[in-house]
Amino acid sequence: MDTGADAEAREAMEFDVLIVGAGPAGLAAAIRLKQLTPETNVCVVEKGSEVGAHILSGAVLEPRALDELIPDWRDDPPALATPATDDRFMFLTETKAFRLPTPPQMHNHGNYVVSLGNVCRWLAAKAEGLGVEIYPGFAASETIIEDGVVKGVVAGVMGIARDGSKGPDYQPGMELRATYTLFAEGCRGSLTKQLMERFNLREGAAPQTYGLGIKELWEIPKENHKPGLIWHSVGWPLPKDTTYGGSWLYMLGDNLVSIGFVVGLDYPNPWLSPFEEFQRFKHHPEVAAMLKGGKRIAYGARALNEGGFQAIPKLVFPGGALIGDCAGFLNVPKIKGTHTSMKSGMVAAEAIDEVLGGDQPAVLEGYPRRLEASWVWEELKSVRNIRTGFGKFGFYGGMINAALDTYVFRGKAPWTMTHHYDHERLKPAAEQPRIAYPKPDGVLSFDRLSSVFLSNTNHEENQPVHLVLKDPGKWYGENFSKFASPESRYCPAAVYEAVGPEAEKLLAGTPDPQATGAGAEVEAGQPGARLVINAQNCVHCKTCDIKDPTQNIDWRTPEGGGGPNYIGGM
Repeated sequence: MDTGADAEAREAMEFDVLIVGAGPAGLAAAIRLKQLTPETNVCVVEKGSEVGAHILSGAVLEPRALDELIPDWRDDPPALATPATDDRFMFLTETKAFRLPTPPQMHNHGNYVVSLGNVCRWLAAKAEGLGVEIYPGFAASETIIEDGVVKGVVAGVMGIARDGSKGPDYQPGMELRATYTLFAEGCRGSLTKQLMERFNLREGAAPQTYGLGIKELWEIPKENHKPGLIWHSVGWPLPKDTTYGGSWLYMLGDNLVSIGFVVGLDYPNPWLSPFEEFQRFKHHPEVAAMLKGGKRIAYGARALNEGGFQAIPKLVFPGGALIGDCAGFLNVPKIKGTHTSMKSGMVAAEAIDEVLGGDQPAVLEGYPRRLEASWVWEELKSVRNIRTGFGKFGFYGGMINAALDTYVFRGKAPWTMTHHYDHERLKPAAEQPRIAYPKPDGVLSFDRLSSVFLSNTNHEENQPVHLVLKDPGKWYGENFSKFASPESRYCPAAVYEAVGPEAEKLLAGTPDPQATGAGAEVEAGQPGARLVINAQNCVHCKTCDIKDPTQNIDWRTPEGGGGPNYIGGM
């Protein structure tokens, strides 16, 4: 949003560098800036209630960037960091598991199984020790743009009532201004999305494609636990000819296992439910054996950028830059993005330090130039055709393409394949087979509401609904009539619910989102079928903003501190 002289009077603070998002990229940038020039005034704002509260990853950390940033980090490692010991790459049928050769990108010797939330808390402590100011629970809701230049953000707006009026506890927020603002919001950041449009940053880039990662943390018996085990699978239960995805189990600490499932959001069948696919996956005999006797203790979900090298947007604009996963630096074949995100933040910091105090250009051209000369660019370029191969050729064709690209062309094929917009891939419900999912047993598989409960999700009840239909009239005619309300299935948190007799008839036998009505708002529809949005349940995964077939759902930043609060082990 352009915020100028007519903006509401707010208190303002000035910094040399402002960083939006306290994830690995933002914290690495802050630390690197202070390492280079200790007097640099750096501020980091974070929408989560604390650093790490919104960080979700079943993470295996490749320490390359961390070794560069803090060479002696192993002397004081983050909690639960567990050296990788064993790689297993499996192909699943409904009842069998076959071990495949581990692709070279997935070799994890020298890596660490970590809680990424704990890594971020640990990095934040290092940053604060260097003098970085970190403001958690301080959601950035507007970008300050003056004369076409980003000047900072407005953060900390509180007390707006559901109807948009200013409640008794209203606070207008604060203007946080800076010479340069780095956006590190993660996948599909709300301000980043606006910047993409405002400065046409996607011009010349391939469409971004996404995956939805759903994760649980379990405590399992010691006899089942193998610290450092890294287990991935492909195949069952996903339909191999149409849907990209797979699983992970990472064992860390003394008895913890991070288990998760990723579904590519370019899937065509609107009856598919990523959440239900994950619950079904845990009943595979090999997986069930590892979880036997265990207890689920945490749950979360998050969208992932999977577009890779060819989908990287323009990274700079007047007054700022994109770093980390909001720009899309995930290495999909490695299933890792923390090291590349951190390195992007470090490179941006070095580019800023080069000009601070001297001639300060509005556009930080040194950042993309330095990044293109770094190992990040080479690494992502070399695997650019692997994820696209699965989208283009299906599972078996994608596996063949990945083998050719890896072993024959060695990442240097004389072509670059492109992506597609995920929302355009969804086909009408009448043309696709329904999927019958088993009911959860409460031992290995669970319903959505009990899962959301474990994410500790909470939003101020009277605040405006942060999930907005741009045109409410589209829902019945498109989402419901054509696609059978796919948002009620792709959302992993029971946010969207189609209700009414017409909806009950159409959706009979499909998973019930079990909405509680807490914070619910009827947004659209007709008497026979209408949509209820239970924004209170939202875990901030951003899937609805990505997968909605008409791009009618707009995810907006809720009041600071709202959303999930993932525990330390996440």
